[in-house]
Amino acid sequence: MNYISIASNETATAAAAEIHARTAPTRSTPTNAVIENILSRSAAKYYDPNATLSDDQIRDLVRIGTSAPTSFHLQNWRFIAVRTPEAKAQLRPIAWDQPAITDAAVTFIVIGRLADASTVPERLAPVVEAGIMPAHLVPEWEAPARGLYDDQPQRQRDEAVRTATFGTAAIIYAARSLGLGSTPMIGFNAEAVHSVFSLAEDEIPVMLLTVGPERAGNWPQKPRMPVADVLDFA
Repeated sequence: MNYISIASNETATAAAAEIHARTAPTRSTPTNAVIENILSRSAAKYYDPNATLSDDQIRDLVRIGTSAPTSFHLQNWRFIAVRTPEAKAQLRPIAWDQPAITDAAVTFIVIGRLADASTVPERLAPVVEAGIMPAHLVPEWEAPARGLYDDQPQRQRDEAVRTATFGTAAIIYAARSLGLGSTPMIGFNAEAVHSVFSLAEDEIPVMLLTVGPERAGNWPQKPRMPVADVLDFA
């Protein structure tokens, strides 16, 4: 796949290097291309408004995103790729009029579906067919899933949000590795998005995710809290 590289920003890069030098741990830490990709990612505010992604490039991102884990292999997610000028014009007013909606090559409406244990046999059928799981284990997966989610609306919703978030994270880092910027966004009218884009009753618009080639002006990754402040050992 041939993707457009992120626009260079020498000032931001120098600032990021200085911050890293001040905050880097004193001991050496493991690193590789994947880790460097994660540590160099930052939220993109400014996109090249003239850049586009092909349908195949968008499909590739979603294919990678759906490799993320889901409870009981439910795969209870869906993605709407808002990429045409008409669809962007519909989304931007109900997404706090944020310019990235129309500037980015694509904005994904990331949808989580309420967890439904009755779908477990269907979801596991390809796993059985591929020889990964014995067929007799399917009921052993469905039963605890029903115990967890049946008549439990809050758990169903929690699982929808978790699933959508895992998939979004995978797309974010895949996009970064391909030289694309991205930003997850919660600034939108969920009810309006649900209505305008005809979501089903069991679907929740969890977040928006803008993706596309960047233009200059985006910040480097912001410093994080020290690990000592967020980690306890037990």
